Amino acid sequence: MFKKAVEAKSQQRLSGADRKKLKRTVKQKFPTASDSDLDTLLPPKAEITVAKFQTRVHVYAVEGGFPVFFDIDGRGSDIFPTVYALWMVPDLLPAFILKGGEVSRYVIGGADLMFPGILVPPEGLPSFAAGETWAVKVPENPAPIAVGSTTMSSAEALKAGLRGKALRITHYYRDLLWESVEGRYVPNAGFLEDVVFGHPSLLSPPSHDGDLTEAACETSIDQQDNTKSDEAEGSSDVNELPSDSSHALTTPNNHEITADEITAGVVDLKLPDNDSPNEPNDQHTLSTSDVDLLLDKCLLQALHTTLKDNKDLPIPGSTLWSNHVLPCRPSGITLDIKKSSHKKLSKWLQAKASSGLISVKEDKHKKEVVLFSVNRKHADYSSFKPEKRPVEKPDQSSVQSVNETRSSKTLEVAEIYKPSVHVNPIFSSVGADTGKLYTASEATDIVFAYVEKENLVKPTNKSLVILDATLCDALFKGAIKKGTTYPTEIHKKDIGQTFVNRMQPHHVVTRGNESVVRKGALKTIQIMTERRQGNKKVTKLSGMESFLIDGEALASELQKKFACSTTVGELPGKKGQEVLVQGGVIDDLGRHLVEQYGVPKRFIEVLDKTKR
Repeated sequence: MFKKAVEAKSQQRLSGADRKKLKRTVKQKFPTASDSDLDTLLPPKAEITVAKFQTRVHVYAVEGGFPVFFDIDGRGSDIFPTVYALWMVPDLLPAFILKGGEVSRYVIGGADLMFPGILVPPEGLPSFAAGETWAVKVPENPAPIAVGSTTMSSAEALKAGLRGKALRITHYYRDLLWESVEGRYVPNAGFLEDVVFGHPSLLSPPSHDGDLTEAACETSIDQQDNTKSDEAEGSSDVNELPSDSSHALTTPNNHEITADEITAGVVDLKLPDNDSPNEPNDQHTLSTSDVDLLLDKCLLQALHTTLKDNKDLPIPGSTLWSNHVLPCRPSGITLDIKKSSHKKLSKWLQAKASSGLISVKEDKHKKEVVLFSVNRKHADYSSFKPEKRPVEKPDQSSVQSVNETRSSKTLEVAEIYKPSVHVNPIFSSVGADTGKLYTASEATDIVFAYVEKENLVKPTNKSLVILDATLCDALFKGAIKKGTTYPTEIHKKDIGQTFVNRMQPHHVVTRGNESVVRKGALKTIQIMTERRQGNKKVTKLSGMESFLIDGEALASELQKKFACSTTVGELPGKKGQEVLVQGGVIDDLGRHLVEQYGVPKRFIEVLDKTKR
């Protein structure tokens, strides 16, 4: 499941309703879990985040903590706890006990669990049904090393002579989900690595039944020796496991560890203290005064680095908090306004306004505090030195491997704009190149730079911009009917889009190493199905040149995919080619362009003339 690296499409906090839904789903999936177990995995006062992947997998984690559950199909019907969650609540799932290290090396190498590798208790194989979620443990240690679903029932397993695949492993210790904690889900992955390697300062005092003393280790080894004869009977099944299942795993420190070395430490894994639920990585709880100081530091950091007067102000308090203050908090720290002395965001902002650092006003309609201005001459602002956060350079080896696996069919489409005669004076005034192509955000920054240079923000209402002659001509000259009065001011939220609309649209299309820039808006691909003589259907495809798709190569590919004849011809009276496919494959062809060539659906026009 987590053998290949996949980047998350998005990561967001769960709403209250989604949080309750997740808790209900977990309770239904694992009925033996008590309320205290659920509170341990999903703390009531902690934020829960979900990371959504292109493979439809959803991973749920406590913000500032570790992943606790993952959903294979994203629908809540096939949800599993992570190995870390099982360390927090070891009895959440029933578990198969391995015969010893000879089997565990395959499991933590990525192979599924076979029946000959399971230690069957004297009372016989426990009862289970196909598709049930089970954990995997090593002898004499309650810390699970993997989790998966059963491939058959216990009755079917007995009929098969306890041979074949017992558990389809979905997640195991030190797979890519585990390694993804290093910087993807939580910034405090150092704590996790300490847990993995048994750092004494971060592990709770082990209980008598969970501690592995030297004698216990020797007992485990003796058990392994005593079961060699049993393993020999099923050695053919174990050896059927993929040979690459014991491949070397790469640690976050870029040094290699073999499966044997990991196996040697599996029996020494210890559980964290169940009394300390999944909390953020700050080991010492912040006091109220510490939270107040951290709030002030994050606000000053945001005022220095991300908040711009002319572009962002006025700004609602909630937007200031989510887009500027929270991103400036230190790595691994959960910032909660409720744990400060102010308790509420509005009271905190009003306190900062009372000190003279900022100016705020309450919006009576939205019942929210709005930040209008910043006193950048204030003593606190002047004395604060913002932190310079270095941009982490990706590992060259990993970048190279990603580039090698990236298909040449990967498509990137971007809309860009060229200054026109209307907006050239604005670009010239701020010293920008009028012959360069700009993105929409870059063009917006330029017009706001002009506003700041000419000091056009209205003093009595900072959400409005006063239009001088140059800016008014750039935005409205030729666009307003004769006899209509030109506006004298414009809202900040409208000035960017209006300015971009006055520029010449262009687009850049990139596929692999090939890139092309064309004037005008990007033309769509047209797919049309019609009937010909003999009531036969034919599907026509045109416009693929706009997306750097070769017509001949596409026709050959479609011929093999749909097992039909294809031809390529010139468009009558137009530039470009047209691909003709025998048969009504309009839906399949559109799906093929989206999945194989990455063409966005909004750029595909479909017309079926065969429907009446």
